[in-house]
Amino acid sequence: MSRIGKSPIVLPKVIEASVNGSVLKIKNSAASREIDTQNRVKISVVDNSIVFERIDDSKGSSAFWGTYRALAKNVVVGLEKGFTKTLQVTGVGYRSALNGRVLTMQLGYSHPINYNIPNDIDITVEKNGDIIIKGIDKQQVGQVAAEIRGFKPPEPYKGKGIKYSDETIIRKAGKTGK
Repeated sequence: MSRIGKSPIVLPKVIEASVNGSVLKIKNSAASREIDTQNRVKISVVDNSIVFERIDDSKGSSAFWGTYRALAKNVVVGLEKGFTKTLQVTGVGYRSALNGRVLTMQLGYSHPINYNIPNDIDITVEKNGDIIIKGIDKQQVGQVAAEIRGFKPPEPYKGKGIKYSDETIIRKAGKTGK
């Protein structure tokens, strides 16, 4: 039995939820998101909270029960507070700049790298080279951060590249002379 699935999601005052068949719609004043459960779980909105229930006692039903509850919780948190990922750009000559909806990065290649920012994502670049990615969709924020990090992952010898702010790079020793 899923410990995640059986706990209800308490909705903040600024967020409303409604169920239409197998589709859960969660919205605030600015945006809304829908989750289609494809009739794998039962959803009900009771006393300003969302409650998920299993269809039957099968193992797959329990898995979907916890999964859809976690997805709905992420939507509620995203609409209330939003999600943030911070990337650090380290290396001599490595820099990033924002030109409208395009993130331009100099990462040691012979050409600049231009990344078009998706519509629901906000990116800011700080003076120390940090790239801050904000949005209401947890999956999309993580995907954008992974794509930007993928342009120049940190290398283990000098630590140059793009890394998450909470990531630790295990450094390797360089060559030693005899």
